[in-house]
Amino acid sequence: MSIELLSILFVAVFVVVLLTGLPLAFATGAVAVFFALMLFGVPGLTLIVGRVFTLMGNYVLLSVPLFIFMACVLERAGIAEAIFRAAHVWAGRMRGGLAVAVIISCALMASMVGVIGAEIVTMGVIALPAMLSRGYKKELALGCICAGGGLATLIPPSVVFIMYGLTAGTSIGQLYMAGVVPGLMLAAMYIAYIVVRCRMRPDFAPPASDEELAISLRDKVAMLKELILPALVAFSVLGSLYLGIATPTEAAGVGVVGAIGAMAWNGKFGWDKLRHAAFDTAKVTVMLYWLFFGSSALIGVYTLAGGTKLIQDVLTNLPVGPIGVIILIQVVWIVLGMFIDWIGILLLTAPIFVPVAVKLGFDPVWLGVLFCMNMQISYISPPFGPAAFYLKGVTPPGITLVDIFRSIWPYLGLQVIALGLVIAFPQIALWLPGTMGR
Repeated sequence: MSIELLSILFVAVFVVVLLTGLPLAFATGAVAVFFALMLFGVPGLTLIVGRVFTLMGNYVLLSVPLFIFMACVLERAGIAEAIFRAAHVWAGRMRGGLAVAVIISCALMASMVGVIGAEIVTMGVIALPAMLSRGYKKELALGCICAGGGLATLIPPSVVFIMYGLTAGTSIGQLYMAGVVPGLMLAAMYIAYIVVRCRMRPDFAPPASDEELAISLRDKVAMLKELILPALVAFSVLGSLYLGIATPTEAAGVGVVGAIGAMAWNGKFGWDKLRHAAFDTAKVTVMLYWLFFGSSALIGVYTLAGGTKLIQDVLTNLPVGPIGVIILIQVVWIVLGMFIDWIGILLLTAPIFVPVAVKLGFDPVWLGVLFCMNMQISYISPPFGPAAFYLKGVTPPGITLVDIFRSIWPYLGLQVIALGLVIAFPQIALWLPGTMGR
């Protein structure tokens, strides 16, 4: 059987298995076992077992549950509420200040947690009722929460960067630093859009109330007290990675200790909360690891059959030039992002696309930032944008999924513009990693 026909068969079988409703992790594993037996017989199963055991022995994988546990602890420490209150009183004087406070809160939370769903749900519970009760248009209120929550994909300590680094064999520390400037740039673009939109359409956001305007500078500064220790946690994690004095796993361990300290600092410490945080961490970690194992096995079988080399040869020989290939990769990621979870896209495409990009002379760290920016786009892209479904779960009964998807289009446009800027000017992503301590 030719490799071209085999590639078509791989895709067809994979799609059929997915349509049966089997979870992605088990679908990839099942297809890998099927083709390993079909192509190489029973001895081919040793390839799958070998890849799984190799991944299980990867020390960096320990950072995934540690960062997730850090996020779960900070969530239960009331950090999101404290950040939103502080951002609100500082940004409340401007029209649309609550929406701006949501973006600022999401950016700050992203630098502490690295987990997307938690931000959406938390802001939906805290910020959405506050905006709607003050007369904000639901289009503005819903859109800023969906877009702001996605910043955790790009701003470190993003779990997406960890998985990309493991898959692509790239420094996770450099990936983290590469995400800082694009993440802050995107947050600034969101804020600029909100401010301009509210000035052009004053009915979108009423001015701050007299009570909010009367808050003194002393009271505003006092509200920052709860954020001191969590901010130190975030800076210690990122700073140790930037200076090169800690590995991602070590930095994650420090972050966990700091998160528990922040919980105690804010008077929210409790063994029951830690137990629930550990339980949530276990659920998310197991899901990620099974996805990782299944997709790695599938790519391993396909690579051994010669399929990966075929696709790489086709891409490198396209008559569109190196940048044309990079743009084509972005299109593939955006389309896949409309239907498949980010972890599946990463593990199925990165082993193919990263070597192509490196062969064409591009930096894999830069490609990792582009991947995360694409996953931000997928996060709010219809028809299966996860952000919309997360938010729908905590919205009032009168708000529909159509309302949520209608609100995200301006932010989707800003994400595409930001992606284009990073493609055109790679130093937006690569400048900070270039200054890192070794």
